[in-house]
Amino acid sequence: MIAGGFGAGKTTLVGAVSEIAPLRTEETITVASTGTDSLTGVEEKTTTTVAMDFGRITFTDPLPLVLYLFGTPGQDRFHHLWAHLFEGAVGTVVLADTRRLETCFAALTRAEAAGIPVLVAVNTFDDTRPYTSTQIRTALDLPAHTPLLTCDARDRRSAATVLVRLVQHARTLTTPQGSPR
Repeated sequence: MIAGGFGAGKTTLVGAVSEIAPLRTEETITVASTGTDSLTGVEEKTTTTVAMDFGRITFTDPLPLVLYLFGTPGQDRFHHLWAHLFEGAVGTVVLADTRRLETCFAALTRAEAAGIPVLVAVNTFDDTRPYTSTQIRTALDLPAHTPLLTCDARDRRSAATVLVRLVQHARTLTTPQGSPR
């Protein structure tokens, strides 16, 4: 799962790493969403995901592993779709945008409620002020065991590193028999 707030870069991350042409359900933002979707901090955004993004990436080292990537829509009005997307997920990357950090609270809450491993990746936007890991952990009230990384969702290598770390984290939370600790 790639979850997070509206405009955090979920569609961009899926597109950057997918080895197949990603399925996107993006639509043009229209005046009909005025008063419903806040563009504060992302005023230049012209499209939005209305169902999900889908992609696939294969890792071969150390073992072959295929990850199916599902990117969630970020607006509150589409959060009802998330429950279905979280079913069977290995884990969730919560993509955070420090310009609007509060927009990732819903994704963190949903992943925790679903009982799946979470990794927070702070997407580095060109126009954002840098924050320390401690500041971000405090603002999000992240447990010490939750990995926190920075990434550039536009960069394939950076995005793939986030996914590798998520799988590593998920593996540390299961026993050899595959059941949760």
